[in-house]
Amino acid sequence: MNAQTQAFTLTGAAGALECKLDLPADVAPRGIALIAHPHPLYGGTMDNKVVQTLARAFMAVGYISVRMNFRGVGSSAGAHDAGMGETDDMALLHAHMLQQYPGLPVALAGFSFGTFVQSQLQQRLTQQSQAAERLVLVGSAAGKWALPDVPANTLIIHGEQDDTIPLSDVLDWARPQDLGVLVIPGADHFFHRKLHHIKQLVVELWQR
Repeated sequence: MNAQTQAFTLTGAAGALECKLDLPADVAPRGIALIAHPHPLYGGTMDNKVVQTLARAFMAVGYISVRMNFRGVGSSAGAHDAGMGETDDMALLHAHMLQQYPGLPVALAGFSFGTFVQSQLQQRLTQQSQAAERLVLVGSAAGKWALPDVPANTLIIHGEQDDTIPLSDVLDWARPQDLGVLVIPGADHFFHRKLHHIKQLVVELWQR
């Protein structure tokens, strides 16, 4: 994605996992952002435009951005595991990054299917007293998968005209939790011509 992009491989339960890491330019990193991509069986990869937009947003606020291809995508071994194995693999990436950069806060971000993985990982980390500082969920997979409850400070961004995951499903999931949802007018599921809004929202939140 930029001159500082580093490719590396982790070994998960199903084999090799292809990963990319982007370092913030000219500053000491002040956090780590793990970013999860959309559904592997529908063309989702770590190079998805929304995923790359999230990576750029976190780099802009001084975070190391790291992402992986889920099982069966790109050079990652294995086969799609309905979110269970993918959550295990993201937990492995989380542990690896904390080992490499101890003491830094961690944010979890995901797009579409990736929101299911990250919300599950947050639930697991919370039970281990390692909860991430914040979740960023774009195109939340409510109604498609059984999203667990998420912390009150979660940033939820959704497109008004999302016909893959209807806004009404996200509101039905958010309402009992009393969560706010930021709706991008006119945006579809993939935020065509609306990606700048995602970056702006993340940057503004982290700069407060």
